[in-house]
Amino acid sequence: MNKATTVNERVRGRLKELHLTAIRTYFEEAASTAQQEQLSYEQYLLELLEHESEVRLARRIGRLLQQSHLPLGKTLEAFDMTRLPAGIARHVRTLADGAFLDRRENVLAFGNPGSGKTHLLCAIAHELVQAGRRVYFTPTSLLVQELLLAKRELTLGRLLKKLGRFEAVILDDLGYVQQSREEMEVLFTLLAERYERGSVMITSNLPFSKWEEIFKDPMTTAAAIDRLVHHSVILELNITSYRMEAAKSRKTRRKKRASK
Repeated sequence: MNKATTVNERVRGRLKELHLTAIRTYFEEAASTAQQEQLSYEQYLLELLEHESEVRLARRIGRLLQQSHLPLGKTLEAFDMTRLPAGIARHVRTLADGAFLDRRENVLAFGNPGSGKTHLLCAIAHELVQAGRRVYFTPTSLLVQELLLAKRELTLGRLLKKLGRFEAVILDDLGYVQQSREEMEVLFTLLAERYERGSVMITSNLPFSKWEEIFKDPMTTAAAIDRLVHHSVILELNITSYRMEAAKSRKTRRKKRASK
């Protein structure tokens, strides 16, 4: 065993103890490159540290993405921004920088089915995850059932605490939730718990004037709206259904092919 091998083994051992796993698998390759390019010791060290930092960031973003439950395909790159009014497009670009999370502001997206509400909020959330922010996506109906089960099992506080670790909770399709009063009470509990503590991002096909259909009670409805609107950005997607536009486009293409 030569001296270089012994030194490398000792280096690997120390790096393992320090949990510098990325450097441990890379330092020999980097050393060879440093020799060839005649890099200084400081440049070599910087190369190792930057590699470790980049790998750790990539792993962290991977974990955040997994924890977020975001639909993988609903990104900004996959969203046709030309369909949005100029004002909404500007809002989206501003929201993607994540400053609204620091202000504990909410984002409320309204529009008809197929207008792209879910895709748009998920696209913003994907940008937030890439910036290292913690977000959580869930269909509202599914979360309501989880909250209700937790309440019955006396673990509601634990679930709310778990959700409280996320900087933003995305409640998708709030307008489709029209269940029992007990279920709506736990949903209101979540909104009240997050008020000025964490952001909520909501999609809904129902305007505020029809939210009593969701919360069943005028006072509860008013209180829920008040908490959400107090610090919020409202996106009104008064645009045609993306699915309908796509269907019309396919129909037009078929007609053109048939006429040839």
